Amino acid sequence: MRTILILFCVILLTGCSNDDEVNEVNIRLSNVSDFNFENIVINTSTGMVNFEDIISGEQTDYKTFEKAYRYAFVELEIDGETYTLQPFDYVGEEPLKNGNYTYQIDADVTQEQYGSLSLTLVED
Repeated sequence: MRTILILFCVILLTGCSNDDEVNEVNIRLSNVSDFNFENIVINTSTGMVNFEDIISGEQTDYKTFEKAYRYAFVELEIDGETYTLQPFDYVGEEPLKNGNYTYQIDADVTQEQYGSLSLTLVED
């Protein structure tokens, strides 16, 4: 009986989870520009993630990240030209809380490669 009680306690303790320990940040991209985006790569500080191409005015499906911030590294192509949004660092930034978010990406191709993209975070 004691063995069964100990086994029950072990299963109970290891089976319980704290929702705060599991970080599930779902991010999708929205193309709010007049251009079609191709070969999109996002880095939210935990690694590079490829997204599908997005035509103007459309958005992608959500992808799950362990950790993300209100802004991110973005690299994409417009008409064969590469454009990059390069954050310096995430010092002082708080990671996003569990939930669904959209990175709205806009483009001004009259600028150079590193000044053309802008990103706005929207909490869904």
